[in-house]
Amino acid sequence: MGKLFGTDGIRGIANKDLTADLAFKTGQSGAYVLTKHSTGHRPRILIGKDTRKSGDMLEAALTAGLCSMGAKVIPLGVVPTPAVAYLTRLYKADAGVVISASHNPCEYNGIKFFNQDGYKLSDAIENEIESYILGEKKIENLPTHGGVGYVSANHNAVEDYVAFAVSTIDCRLDGMKIAIDCANGAAYEAAFKALNKLGANVEAIHNTPDGVNINYKCGSTHMESLQAYVTSIGADVGLAFDGDADRLLAVDENGNLIDGDQIMAACAKFMRENGTLKQNTLVATVMSNLGLFIAGDKLGLHIPRTKVGDRYVLEEMLANGYNIGGEQSGHIIFLDHNTTGDGLVSALQFLAVLKKTGMKASEAAGIVKVMPQVLKNATVKPENKNTYMDNEEIAAACKSLEDEFAGEGRVLIRPSGTEPLVRVMIEGKDVEYITKKAKELADMIERILG
Repeated sequence: MGKLFGTDGIRGIANKDLTADLAFKTGQSGAYVLTKHSTGHRPRILIGKDTRKSGDMLEAALTAGLCSMGAKVIPLGVVPTPAVAYLTRLYKADAGVVISASHNPCEYNGIKFFNQDGYKLSDAIENEIESYILGEKKIENLPTHGGVGYVSANHNAVEDYVAFAVSTIDCRLDGMKIAIDCANGAAYEAAFKALNKLGANVEAIHNTPDGVNINYKCGSTHMESLQAYVTSIGADVGLAFDGDADRLLAVDENGNLIDGDQIMAACAKFMRENGTLKQNTLVATVMSNLGLFIAGDKLGLHIPRTKVGDRYVLEEMLANGYNIGGEQSGHIIFLDHNTTGDGLVSALQFLAVLKKTGMKASEAAGIVKVMPQVLKNATVKPENKNTYMDNEEIAAACKSLEDEFAGEGRVLIRPSGTEPLVRVMIEGKDVEYITKKAKELADMIERILG
């Protein structure tokens, strides 16, 4: 990654790290790189945003940058991130832009692009855009006169996205009582409309965004209020989205958390039984719970593991023709339907499984017995964070633990992407024991490499 683009676009505190000036340059540079090979038509670029107060400021600056390159800018208003990916394809746009910082607090915001096919940009394209933003390369010949871009409003974005999401399942949800937590974010309108359209009895919380309450003690990063709400109203299931609605976690009828691993397993099992699971494969990451892989063995599912990050899951899916994959955090990709993680589509796939099988949410999720998981951080010198397994003492300690667990536990060590840390994750049946072992291993790494 470059200096500006991280694992999911440009992100930072709005008006401090992510300024209007940076947004303008990003719009100008993005439009130039993404459309410089198109000829014979004015570039058409969509902009969607979540509910953060800073979204208006950044949208105005971004729009100015795009228009300065001659683009026709189509603002979609507040829509989920996956809606932009879908609508870029539906409207045959040259690119889509999302202004959002996903699950981060309201003071943060971000900018990320989708290409004309609805996929996030490759590292190479992001690096090229960045070179123009930073002035390493120069944009020549800005348009003038009638060549300057303009804004053309769209008022159908939410309805078009809802119609698409609803079309991804072939059953209605009449008779189901569903609680939803919209994180005071981008799903607050679309999720309610989609579920209501399918006949569900929908009860919503955290669906009154005010510009600053996005993700605040709600949504998929704070499940406690939804867990309590589901049991208090007697809902069949609860659904929690994050701020930009590309993630989904759930709650069963007893108020217990259902994570992304469990949702994926339930859906993959159903898809396999109905002949729609391509190559009998579900793609996960190295951070998925050991319980998912144990369940996969019992179900006869092939579950390859990628590096952490939805972009790596998607790469694996595209390279090998798989159609479901995702992360424990609830970022799930149903490639038959959308090109990125889509919280609403994921919710509807899971609800369709419950409706068609007649299972309770707890039964569907129960095929994965989630193993206790403990995470400890070891602070190390920056130059040492990628070489931890070169040390014989550390490597021997890891192997000893793996041998001791004999398939009923797991040790995973990985460097932080942004900090001078090595993360130690241990799974096993005895939470007290694995906590002790994780601390011992983290302390050892810190002593040797810190």
